[in-house]
Amino acid sequence: MNTDIRILSPCGMLGYGFPEQSFLRGMDQEIHGIVVDAGSTDAGPHKLGAGVSIVSKRAAKKDLDIMIAGGVPRGIPIIIGSAGGSGAAKHVNWTLDIIQEILQERNLQANISVIWADFTQEEVVQARREGRIHGLSPNIPPLDEAAIRETNSIVAQMGHEPIVEALHGGADIIVCGRAYDPSPFAAIGIYHGKDPGLSYHLGKILECGALCAEPGTTKDSILGTITDDAFLVQSLNPARKCSPTSVAAHTFYEKEHPYILHGPGFTLDLEHCRFEEQKEGVVRVTGSRFIPADTYNIKLEGARLVAYRTFVVAGIRDPILIGKLEEVEALVKQGAQDYYSDIPESDYSIHFYNYGINGVLGSKELETFRGHEVGVMFEVVAKTQELASSLCATVRSTFLHYGYEGRKSTAGNLAFPFAPSDIEFGPVYEFSVYHLMEMSGESFRIERI
Repeated sequence: MNTDIRILSPCGMLGYGFPEQSFLRGMDQEIHGIVVDAGSTDAGPHKLGAGVSIVSKRAAKKDLDIMIAGGVPRGIPIIIGSAGGSGAAKHVNWTLDIIQEILQERNLQANISVIWADFTQEEVVQARREGRIHGLSPNIPPLDEAAIRETNSIVAQMGHEPIVEALHGGADIIVCGRAYDPSPFAAIGIYHGKDPGLSYHLGKILECGALCAEPGTTKDSILGTITDDAFLVQSLNPARKCSPTSVAAHTFYEKEHPYILHGPGFTLDLEHCRFEEQKEGVVRVTGSRFIPADTYNIKLEGARLVAYRTFVVAGIRDPILIGKLEEVEALVKQGAQDYYSDIPESDYSIHFYNYGINGVLGSKELETFRGHEVGVMFEVVAKTQELASSLCATVRSTFLHYGYEGRKSTAGNLAFPFAPSDIEFGPVYEFSVYHLMEMSGESFRIERI
C-alpha cells in the first residue's frame, strides 16, 4: 500500500523560534521526519570565517529542545541541515554539544549520525590541479592555489545522498555539515521511495518554514506531504494560510531563473508545475521534474581573513550640513588621508553610509531626499585593528569639528548615540572559495556518535 510521507518544518532557520502549539499540531499527525535548516550564506562570509553561529546558543537550544522532546520518544528522525549556520566542523560540534545537553537533561537516548562537510586545502588543491574546479558564475574569478592556502575553513554543500545513507543506518538525529538547503528535506521523501523532483521542490518550500504562507514568516511551522504524484503544503497555525499564489511565489524565492534550479548533481525543472488549492489552506503541487546532471558538481564555500574594521554611527540634524553632506565627507576623507600620508592608501579604505539619503542603494538611489535628519555610519577597513581604529578616530574627530561653508555654530556636527563612539568590529572576511567542484571519489564522511 502506498503511504503518504509527512515532513514537519518547525521554522525557517534553527534558532529563529516558532510557536510550540504550531509544532504540536503537526505532531498530532503521522510524521516521518522533523527537518530544519540551520544555515545560510545570506549574512556573508563572516560566520564561516570566524567559526561562529548565526544564532545564539539559547535560541538554538530552545528550538532543538522542542524538536527532540517531540521526535526522539516517537522514533521520528530529526535532521538538521548546515548545523551552526555555516556547517563547518566548529559549527557542527557546537550543535552537537547542545544536543547532548538536551538529551542528558531529558534523560533520552538517541543514535546520532554526523555528516561532515569539510574539505581540506589539499583536497581542493588537488581538484584544481585535475581541472575539477569551476567558477560558479562569470563574475567569480578562477580559483588560484594561493587563495586555497589562505582559506582555513572550506565546506561543500551536500546533496541528499549521504543523508539517505544515514537514515538507512538507523539514525535518530542527523546533524549535517553544510548542506544544499532543500537536501535534508528531500532526503526524507527519497528515503521513502518518493519522486525526487517532488521531494526537492517540497524541500525548497519547507526550508523557509511558513514563509510560503500568508502572512509569511520564517518563525512558524509548516507541514509538507508527499504522495505518489504530488506534494501538499499547509500551515500549522490557523493564523496563516497557504494559497496557490503564496506557494508558487515562494517557488521563485532565491532563484536566478524562474523555473530552473541547480543543485548537487541535478537540475530541478519546474516549468510545468501546477499549484492548486485542494481544500482551504492546503495547496497541491504537481509537475516537478528531477533531471540528473551528466557531471556531479558540489558548491564549495570558504572564507579568509582580509582586514579589520572599526566604525562609528552618528546622527546629523543641521540642514546646511545635510545639503552638502557628500561634499563634506569627501573633504573629511581627504583630510584623514593627508594626515596619514605616510601610510599607503592600499592598506586601508574609508567608507560613508548616509542612511535616510542613500545608505541602502548608494549611487543608484533615484529618490529625492526630503528628510530633516540623516543617520551616518562611517567605517575604516584596514590591515590591522590598530590601524583601522586610528584612522577611524581621525575621521570621526575631523568630521565632528569640520568647518564647512555656511556653518552657524562651532559645536559638534555629529550626534553620537553611544559612548564610546568608535566600535571595533574586529576581523573582516571575504569569500575566497565560492566555486563548483566535480566530485571524483570524494564523499561526505558519516560518523556515528
